[in-house]
Amino acid sequence: CARRWFDEGETSHLVNLGKYVSAMLAAGAKVAYEKEKSIGWLSLVVGVSSAATIYQLYWDFVKDWGLLQLDSKNPWLRNDLILRRKFVYYLSMGLNLLLRLAWLQTVVHPNFGSLDSRVTSLFLAALENEHLNNAGKFRAVKTVPLPFHEVEQD
Repeated sequence: CARRWFDEGETSHLVNLGKYVSAMLAAGAKVAYEKEKSIGWLSLVVGVSSAATIYQLYWDFVKDWGLLQLDSKNPWLRNDLILRRKFVYYLSMGLNLLLRLAWLQTVVHPNFGSLDSRVTSLFLAALENEHLNNAGKFRAVKTVPLPFHEVEQD
């Protein structure tokens, strides 16, 4: 984002950088908490991670996806949709919310049956890495090349 701001001069790239900086701050607070498990560090993890989550969800939904448009003809979506089935957008928003809240499991350390919390942390880290690799210069708008297209049925 900083490179794109430097190259293109658009301040929106600096604001987008805030999404990644907030994630780094949350990760740093989590590392500090793991070294010294005190109520102070836990409070900092919860506070910074909560703020980062809200920032990231807003940016994902409103800026990257162009969703949550209150004046749209499609409730909570944008006017111009790529997919005909609106439930896909709502499902994506719900899944994004769920994955953005995944940091909670690093604080609570739940065990899912016989799965240790470290295994779920590894899985979530892999998902985050995949997301960051895919983020690049693409956004979930019409300019993203998709491997398929929907055909209108008469």
